[in-house]
Amino acid sequence: MEDKIQFLSKYRKNISLVDAKTLQENDIPVEWLEILNKGESERREKTIEYWRSISSNELRNTISYLSDNLLDVELACYNDVYSVLYTVKVGEGEVDYFEGRIPTQNILNKELQKFWSETPQSIKDFYEKLHNGFYYFPSRAMGLVPLENVTFFGDDEWGIIEDLEAPLGIELDSTFGFFSTGMGGYVALDYSNDDKEKATIWFTDDQPKYNMNFWDVVDEWIVMGFE
Repeated sequence: MEDKIQFLSKYRKNISLVDAKTLQENDIPVEWLEILNKGESERREKTIEYWRSISSNELRNTISYLSDNLLDVELACYNDVYSVLYTVKVGEGEVDYFEGRIPTQNILNKELQKFWSETPQSIKDFYEKLHNGFYYFPSRAMGLVPLENVTFFGDDEWGIIEDLEAPLGIELDSTFGFFSTGMGGYVALDYSNDDKEKATIWFTDDQPKYNMNFWDVVDEWIVMGFE
């Protein structure tokens, strides 16, 4: 326990692991409260079941990887924010930590608020029922970021636009990056697109790719982060 906390504290200074039995029903959603009150083995099983109940089609490869490699699921807290901490076996038997923020229906991102009602239901379900972001713990990237950290493209100056080989295929003022690699790569939705589930893979140093399936890319990239 101490070694784990020492590692986690390098990235979240005041983090602690919380016994879910000490929580009240309104502290976290009841679904997660019930899961986290189980024993270690059953916590893992119930967590996978919960992922399947919400995103079985969208994140089938992610769920498959977690089914085979999830070692533990615990409740963490820092800055009065609760998260689910995933201990996952990766690569050649190493262990990494991933964070799933407690789901939310409060859209604190003011720009995203304007478009949230148009968001595909599968994405809403992930954020509102499963996790407000799921990503590699140390970098807070290589995953779906919390809604408050979703990148509004209209706020940034993208130098790559000057180097595009074809006309820009998105409207910056209606485009949001939900997935971040932490190294200048995004999976983004342009709400001006008639098909809201068609995503743009956007790079700060390479040509974008348009009309990609949002969940296919997210699922593939999360698993890449595991491996």
